[in-house]
Amino acid sequence: MNRVVLDASVAVKWFRSEPGSGDARELLRQHGAGEVTITVPSLFVYEFAGVATRLLDPAERDELWRRFLSWRIVVREVGDGLMSDSMRIADLLGCSLYDAVAPAFAESIHAPLVSADRRAHAHWPGVILLG
Repeated sequence: MNRVVLDASVAVKWFRSEPGSGDARELLRQHGAGEVTITVPSLFVYEFAGVATRLLDPAERDELWRRFLSWRIVVREVGDGLMSDSMRIADLLGCSLYDAVAPAFAESIHAPLVSADRRAHAHWPGVILLG
């Protein structure tokens, strides 16, 4: 089964209509159908929930969270090795440490990174950019 790592910028497109939303939702559909496995670092969950809290009313946010749990996205904890790699990649890409966690995680599990953040990830090898 193919694995992909998502940056949280992709998850926002699941509940907002903007360029790349169709592709982001298709990726989620493929995950649900078992065609691909979405795997994310734990930071993703906080970023996803944080944006939902800012953009949605409490009832919508709570429903989105319930749906997120039902999608069974694989979440892996951020540890020392990943944090060290994230610091190295932040320097390499010239992005924030937060933005470096997803590519560092993708590198660590040998999976492609899917992102909608061109500013942070456009120069990451093999990145799939949405939007």
